[in-house]
Amino acid sequence: MVEVSGKAPLVIIAAGGTGGHLFPAEALAGALRARGVRVVLATDTRAARFAERFPADDIIEFPAATPSNRSPLAAVKAMMTLGRGFFSAFGAIKERGPAVVVGFGGYPTVPPLLAAAFQRLPVVIHEQNAVLGRANLLLSHWTTLIATGFPQVGKLPKGAQQRVVHVGNPVRPAVIEAARVPFQPLYENGVLHLVVTGGSQGARVMSDIVPAAVELLPDHLRQRLAIVQQARQEDLQRVREIYARLGVAAEVDAFFADLPARMAAAQLVIGRAGASTVAELAVIGRPSILVPLPGSLDQDQAANAAVLARASATTAVAQTEFTSQWLADTLKEVFGDPASLTRAAAAAHTVGYPDAAERLADQIIGIVSGAKPAAIS
Repeated sequence: MVEVSGKAPLVIIAAGGTGGHLFPAEALAGALRARGVRVVLATDTRAARFAERFPADDIIEFPAATPSNRSPLAAVKAMMTLGRGFFSAFGAIKERGPAVVVGFGGYPTVPPLLAAAFQRLPVVIHEQNAVLGRANLLLSHWTTLIATGFPQVGKLPKGAQQRVVHVGNPVRPAVIEAARVPFQPLYENGVLHLVVTGGSQGARVMSDIVPAAVELLPDHLRQRLAIVQQARQEDLQRVREIYARLGVAAEVDAFFADLPARMAAAQLVIGRAGASTVAELAVIGRPSILVPLPGSLDQDQAANAAVLARASATTAVAQTEFTSQWLADTLKEVFGDPASLTRAAAAAHTVGYPDAAERLADQIIGIVSGAKPAAIS
């Protein structure tokens, strides 16, 4: 790693809300620091507690909130919170004098990026999903560069295309390490290693459907399963009890710190279709069944899953169709055609960008040096 000096350029990275935003930000921070760039993380108070290991020289905390479409009163309160966050971030950014401010989506990035734009600083947004999110759509009018995780991104505003550069979704070092693990084919009468993850928004449906589907399988197939499943705290006991009653080898917990390594050891992953999940599946190269989170105004997870589906790397299924019987039938098909997993694993690799953090860092370094964004694919 290049030694970071006090005279090195400073980049402020804004990310918050969930790990889905913090993980790619963490990857970019590591790539920039390796080049001698100083990094400061700007994040909301809620996410700051998850950022203890973030590779940054300092952390700026500010209030933030997400406006609600369901309650006018809640929307007004959220806008007032964002306003306080703006003034807090404005002073912190002016004091530090960054060369560039980079945001990774979500409303917690709005205060610092707007504050940077008002100070006429270069602003970069990274859109992880295959559809531009509402916060990034708002910020896109003031950006120097819009970096994207997917080659095609929906809902880009008119006139923004010349500022768009596809770099891929930066993934954590743990994912790069997991990608070195070769895929292990499912052999005849062999054990199917299954990882089930739901993320912070949606593990409940996995706890309802997956154990019930396993119960529908014939006993000789159940005995060929080894399951690692993420479940919400309130669901842990019932999920564990079902697998124990069925005699299925299963490890069930609310959180797996080594999830990339678990995915690398799997032959099939069942989960949501968040941008980070899709990026990690592609970089590690693992087959999947993806159930996009329903109810999103942007349908971003459905668009993310479609990228892997078009590459024949996943089976994407709407939550309304994701029943225990459907999943049991699908698992039977997998056992009957194990080579399909090997093909899907290879297909996943074709849409992965393990060097995405470096590609994004290249663009930011270029802006620091005064170069125009270079189109890459």
